[in-house]
Amino acid sequence: MPRSADVVGESTGQTSLLIRRIVAYVVLVALVIISLLPFWLLIVNATRGKVQTGLEFWFGGSLGGNFKVLFSDNNQTRYGSILASFGNSFLISGLSCALSVYFSALTAYAIHVYDFKLKKVAYTFILLVMMVPSQASAIGFYRFMIKLGLTDSLIPLIVPAIAAPSTFFFMKQYMDSSLPLEIVEAARIDGCGEFRTFNSIVLPILKPAFAVQGIFTFVSSWNNYFMPRLILSTKRTIPLVLQSMKSDIQGNPQAAHAGAMNLYMVLAILPVIVVYLILSKYIIRGIALGAVKG
Repeated sequence: MPRSADVVGESTGQTSLLIRRIVAYVVLVALVIISLLPFWLLIVNATRGKVQTGLEFWFGGSLGGNFKVLFSDNNQTRYGSILASFGNSFLISGLSCALSVYFSALTAYAIHVYDFKLKKVAYTFILLVMMVPSQASAIGFYRFMIKLGLTDSLIPLIVPAIAAPSTFFFMKQYMDSSLPLEIVEAARIDGCGEFRTFNSIVLPILKPAFAVQGIFTFVSSWNNYFMPRLILSTKRTIPLVLQSMKSDIQGNPQAAHAGAMNLYMVLAILPVIVVYLILSKYIIRGIALGAVKG
């Protein structure tokens, strides 16, 4: 009898485990569908000419026409060069990403490795700056750019990215968990200079953190509307063009260029997806190590 009870108990446990797995898979599949459905609908709408009054789940036949409308002389005049908007966004996002991640890691390295007076004060000050929203200093920043003659220039959208307190904080946490000071000391004993130590030894260790913050910084800069709208007057980035298209379509929902706007959004999403796919293998490891100290 005990053996029979054990068999029944084991069978019941396996059945319960199977049911839990089925429920988990069903929930996960449902979440995947819910997450991907908006992107699928966006791609479908990019193949249609006008704003749809109902949901359409399959492709239309206006993809070629939308390309022609998107790159037509009328749209190039109304919104500026479509290709130029992509180029500006690539330049701003790429350089902002590189500068932000590198110099934030360099600052975090200095706080992590060196002992100096006011070290805690400097660390606290950087964290306090992280709490200040960019909108709070926007007017003063804009007036400063006017005095420097840098309005309608991409420079004010790139260079300030060097000061990125949130990226610095992540890098500091990551170093606390994965960069032993013994490695730096060993490099110094071998006669390695400080910058060479950082670039040749520390940076390879920080690859996961670089990947994670690179994605976040790139996407944030790519989607940034507020600062380009404040600084730029004749140049355009992708969010500025999209906002202009949206304003026109709200006035005329059945306009022929509604499908072109959806196509433009699809093209704007593709670079972000590519960057994510390239760096995605580092994301889980980077976030896990950066979140756990010790």
